[in-house]
Amino acid sequence: MSLPLKLGYKASAEQFGPRELLEFSVDAEERGFDSVVISDHFQPWRHTNGHSPFSFAWMGGLAERTKRVQIGTSVVTPTFRYHPSIVAHAMGTLALMAPGRVMLGIGTGESLNEVAPTGVEWPDFKERYARLREAVALMRRLWGEDFVDHKGTYYTTHGATIYDRPREGGVPLYIAAGGPQMAKYVGKNADGFICTSGKGAELYRDQLLPALVAGALEAGKDPESLDRLIEVKVSFDTDRARAMEDTRFWGALALSSEEKTGVEDPREMERLADALPVERTAKRFIVSTDPEEHVERIKFYTDLGFNHLVFHFPGPDQRRALDLYAEHVMPRLRRLVPGALPAAAATA
Repeated sequence: MSLPLKLGYKASAEQFGPRELLEFSVDAEERGFDSVVISDHFQPWRHTNGHSPFSFAWMGGLAERTKRVQIGTSVVTPTFRYHPSIVAHAMGTLALMAPGRVMLGIGTGESLNEVAPTGVEWPDFKERYARLREAVALMRRLWGEDFVDHKGTYYTTHGATIYDRPREGGVPLYIAAGGPQMAKYVGKNADGFICTSGKGAELYRDQLLPALVAGALEAGKDPESLDRLIEVKVSFDTDRARAMEDTRFWGALALSSEEKTGVEDPREMERLADALPVERTAKRFIVSTDPEEHVERIKFYTDLGFNHLVFHFPGPDQRRALDLYAEHVMPRLRRLVPGALPAAAATA
């Protein structure tokens, strides 16, 4: 089963306050976007002019202000500051408020978000992955069963029932993956896959997507039935200098893992990011004044099999970005057809 192309808007909670972010997202629906996903940060990537609205409360507002777009998180971490039962409870309510329109996107987390509110000693990936697997199993039980008793390695419930929840099928679950081990788990256990752009062809073509396919096949699922969501970072403007300068706010994205791992203070993250030249901050984005160049570079992802493109616009004038993209780029993107997924990895 081949899924249709979907074009989404990334509601950047780290950059904008909840009211203006809500208005931008309503505008995105009016301009023809198919989905709106919000990031979930306790602390933003930078202190100056940073924001971090509470994603679950904000999605309730968006559900009431929109009629059509799919709404979800990209991504929440249901393992430290949120107990999995709280996440399952919140999403059960949202799924009833906007039937058929919500999804839950989750990941293993970043120290920036989880250390400050919990004081947890940030664990290695092995533990974070184990926590996520246990959280997924518990949330699925809570969406499908009453009076759930769970005593696991990390979480415990006693007679837990979520009374207001979808009674059939639970909540569509999307999981982020940055490596083949996680991608295979996503293929086996999720309804959708999340990753981000700009990290090299070999990662997507040779590692992530083959592992995703292998996991789906191992679970007896059609890989083509999985929604393949990729956040595509784009800076499009009629003025190239402006398009380049817009990427500065998101300089932290250009930091290497070694440069930002273990940095929990947004002031320090901001200092590291602001030290980068604009030529480096722009590298994570497709920066161009030519709509055909945007389409050609985005086609790389659809040819690989990604069907759900969520666009992250970095600049302060989001309405300008939405208007320009809706007028000049989106009509061209609508002509793209997602390609077939690659063969399963032999040893994913």
